[in-house]
Amino acid sequence: MAMLSRKAKPLTLEEGEKILERDRYKCQYCGLDGLATFENSLIMSVDFVTPRARRGRKDPQNLVAACRPCNVIKGSRVFSSLDEAKNFVLNKRAELRKKWENKTGTLQTRSAKA
Repeated sequence: MAMLSRKAKPLTLEEGEKILERDRYKCQYCGLDGLATFENSLIMSVDFVTPRARRGRKDPQNLVAACRPCNVIKGSRVFSSLDEAKNFVLNKRAELRKKWENKTGTLQTRSAKA
């Protein structure tokens, strides 16, 4: 019978706060400053660089501060390094921004004609 691999346990509040403090509440992907505004602080989280779902360990070297949008974009993908993950996230954000700008520009043009 094959042994089931267990996921790392989720972080406790105290463990998460230590990582956020270590990284000075700055998203390690996009650079969002979680200390700049209350609203920014609300979207800060901790990301497992190698996801728990992919046998990522609950080790400070595998944990980084991340805003929730970047954390969601990265998802459970596995990268060889934080830099590779960061490049993926930043490229995906740029792609999503372009789609959003095109869509909102079209919608604004339509509402101006109405």
